[in-house]
Amino acid sequence: MKILFLDQSGKLGGAELSLADVALPYRDRCLIGLFADGDFRKLLERKKIPVQILTNNSINVKKNSNLLKSLASITTIIPLVIKVARLAKKYDLIYANTQKALVVGALASLISGRPLAYHLRDMLCSEHFSPINRFVAVTLANRFAALVIANSQATRSAFIEAGGKQEITQVVYNGFDATKYCDRSRERDTIRAKLGLQDKYIVGHFSRLAPWKGQHILIEALQYCPENVNAILVGDALFGEEEYVRQLRSQVKELKLEDRVHFLGFCLDVVPYMLASDLITHTSTAPEPFGRVIVEAMLCSRAVIGAKAGGVLELIEPNHTGMLVEPGNPQELADAIATCYHKPDFTKQMVEQARSYARSTFDLSQTNREIDSLLQFIYRGKDSPKIPNLLSQRTEN
Repeated sequence: MKILFLDQSGKLGGAELSLADVALPYRDRCLIGLFADGDFRKLLERKKIPVQILTNNSINVKKNSNLLKSLASITTIIPLVIKVARLAKKYDLIYANTQKALVVGALASLISGRPLAYHLRDMLCSEHFSPINRFVAVTLANRFAALVIANSQATRSAFIEAGGKQEITQVVYNGFDATKYCDRSRERDTIRAKLGLQDKYIVGHFSRLAPWKGQHILIEALQYCPENVNAILVGDALFGEEEYVRQLRSQVKELKLEDRVHFLGFCLDVVPYMLASDLITHTSTAPEPFGRVIVEAMLCSRAVIGAKAGGVLELIEPNHTGMLVEPGNPQELADAIATCYHKPDFTKQMVEQARSYARSTFDLSQTNREIDSLLQFIYRGKDSPKIPNLLSQRTEN
């Protein structure tokens, strides 16, 4: 089975990191087509996964774009669709990893006659997408996709509530290679020393700097935390959020937290910084489709506090594998941080339970087997009214 993977971004986000993991087993019989160049292409080349930049023209459609803005992008999309359709004839199926990839992949599937799989990594809800973008995604998926892989039950539910076909959707959680998160204590100590935070209690935040990711909530919460608590923000603006970064720095200055908040920028290998942290927070103000950083924190044996919405509710069992707080509530977040700070025995037990849970539930080899089984299902053209429920089978086993 030869696969043409499509992704809209050249930048490294959670969707791209997950795609690299999915594509790796097929690297001798696949191609990843990107709609932009960047660090993602470099990562794929290091992993020896075939990659090709399919266009140099940006598709100027954002998640909140209106109808006119979406229509204006047609002149860019049509040549790309034709190119992808021709390329797809060399492969057995098309795998769209993002929403713009779905648009191009759906039309290319129609022209080339190749089946389409769509990996849904977004919550198709009003907090994330405009009505026209939700309509386009659902319509194209229903009409052209033989399979929609959702990265959480919450993502699947949002798709169905937006009008998506239940019978073509299947949940497969993101997978992780646990060996990448082993203890690297020397790197941990080096980073703490480099930052001058050897004796501090470090709260880590790992995501791109964007308003809905909620770094401002952590900064506000920090003023209510013990003086010894410091925050490191690992990530940078990826999609035009530079104004938000300026607002964050201004907020830090206004709250007189310059010595306690540390902007570390983008980092490809976040594991040493996670290990350098005592606690990791997830503060999204809108429902998170999955919550990659939460599982990574668990695998690093670090306590985690998550915002209680979306896929996060499937990852954290409160006070057992982590703590949950209401999105956008800095005081509640501060209280949870204080609990972890003042109750090390409780925190240690929670961490041990979370690590065991993450290793058994989000194993990359299991995820890749499930995805391969689903792709083989549509590749062979099995005309079944319902795609097999692999997540249910995994739970039963």
